[in-house]
Amino acid sequence: MPHFLNSTDADFEARFVELLSMKREDSPEVDDIVAGIIADVRARGDAAVIELTSKFDRLDLTPETLRYTPDEIEAECAKVSDEDRAALQLAADRIRAYHARQMPEDQQWTDEAGAELGWRWSAVSAAGLYVPGGLASYPSSVLMNAIPAKVARVERLAITVPTPDGIANPLVLLAARIAGVDEVYRIGGAQAIAALAYGTDTIAPVDKITGPGNAFVAAAKRRVFGKVGIDMIAGPSEILVIADSDNDPDWLALDLMSQAEHDESAQSLLITTDEAFGRRVAAAVDARLETLERREIAGASWRDFGAVITVADLDEAAALSNRIAPEHLELCVADADALSDKCVHAGAIFLGQWTPEAIGDYVGGPNHVLPTARSARFSSGLSVMDFLKRTTLARMTPAALSTIGAAAETLAISESLEAHGLSVRARLDALND
Repeated sequence: MPHFLNSTDADFEARFVELLSMKREDSPEVDDIVAGIIADVRARGDAAVIELTSKFDRLDLTPETLRYTPDEIEAECAKVSDEDRAALQLAADRIRAYHARQMPEDQQWTDEAGAELGWRWSAVSAAGLYVPGGLASYPSSVLMNAIPAKVARVERLAITVPTPDGIANPLVLLAARIAGVDEVYRIGGAQAIAALAYGTDTIAPVDKITGPGNAFVAAAKRRVFGKVGIDMIAGPSEILVIADSDNDPDWLALDLMSQAEHDESAQSLLITTDEAFGRRVAAAVDARLETLERREIAGASWRDFGAVITVADLDEAAALSNRIAPEHLELCVADADALSDKCVHAGAIFLGQWTPEAIGDYVGGPNHVLPTARSARFSSGLSVMDFLKRTTLARMTPAALSTIGAAAETLAISESLEAHGLSVRARLDALND
């Protein structure tokens, strides 16, 4: 049974704060292990990666077999049904079209002092995408990570995907082909992150690493940040549904379970203005948990971290939503647009009862790599911008330097940076000769 809260209860604030502060992340002592793995890969390169892959994935590789060959990819892609192939292509086309609109424009202008100013955008040269493997193997994540990189014009895109027991996922490899991935390696875990960050004889290093993973992958991404860029440290998935009573309880139950089935640490929350309706949704969840294939995972998530919260009105719902800052926010209310304007902290918002979060996971168009653990208060989902860098441009003419140079000299002197000031003064004196 989930937690039931009512904003009119005397202990509501304490219980709500407790709900927000629940530790849902896996918390094994992994950092020391990951530090050792990274050090080993840095020291021994391919040999370390191969040894660790044999240990964790029961797959024996050589430097020559770390990477899928074009023929191997072709053979796996041929196993994909026409229906699955069409669905992947539709998703890819929609994701590509959405992210193409995110591309920023270069700018350059001359200001009132006569200085030429501006900026230009350029892509990182190489990006690495981590794709979970085994039971949690998601071709949709390949599309969501690789397509924005390619839209940004990243020259080289490498994927690492663990392949336990040597069993490949044809859909993952087809998604990689559709997205334009250049290299696919059958490795995973912290060793894959280390290989992407520092390189080996076989795997060239990248500039940025994106993609979800388990606690070991997350710890590795933390440790290599600075050597390379990363997208975010993703925690367990979460969804908040704000709904009035004019909804089908079973629909909302399925929406809540769509995240609960990811992970026992996932969190599914419902906020409603009608307590009786909230109880009906909870009953619908119980009914669905009788038949879902992943009912043990979803049931544990719902029992430990799920909640039904009753509030007085939708303004109060929006205020609580902003405190939760959910990864996914469904607004199943009569005027979803008006409520959306009040919900300023969310990774992605799904407007209206006909927009289940699952559409966003696959074919909606916006990215499904989103901030978790309340980080939507200060960060955004993955986009083309994650693979771009902005370089500023400035050109001083003699007249422009004459106009603003003295102020730069004054500020340099105030900061006791003599050479700074003299570098400007030398040019100003030349103008006066």
